[in-house]
Amino acid sequence: MRTVDDLIASKPRPENIIRPDALVIDALHQLEEVNLSYLIVMDGDVYKGVFSEKDYSRNVVLKGRSSKEAHVQEVMTTDLPVVAPEETVEHCMILMIRSKARYLVAIDGKKFMGIITIHDILREVLANREEVFDDTLAEELIKTAEGRGRIY
Repeated sequence: MRTVDDLIASKPRPENIIRPDALVIDALHQLEEVNLSYLIVMDGDVYKGVFSEKDYSRNVVLKGRSSKEAHVQEVMTTDLPVVAPEETVEHCMILMIRSKARYLVAIDGKKFMGIITIHDILREVLANREEVFDDTLAEELIKTAEGRGRIY
């Protein structure tokens, strides 16, 4: 089965990184430049959170804040679910569904590995379906149903 480590290794080195003290307006310009929906907030080598379009709409626009005055660290998300390198892609998908999160933080011990997005999961599932899911149960259901002449 495919793991978080496999996912992170297959992704290019992130270029969507911003400092926590950056202004939101600068983060918005960077989002447009990298054509992504999120930025990884890093203070040097230390992961601090994620700034996303959702953070902007909920924590800046809806709260009447100014993009030219608010800092990324004031509006970013800091409580994303965390996954370890050995956890499976299937586990990531279940965690995203349960927590209603679009992003997961991959951490190896205390070292930040990267961000896993819902798009990463979908790409992985489509490309490697047989390695992501254990089809044993589905195969057993099909075998059982075939004996009765119908598959429901």
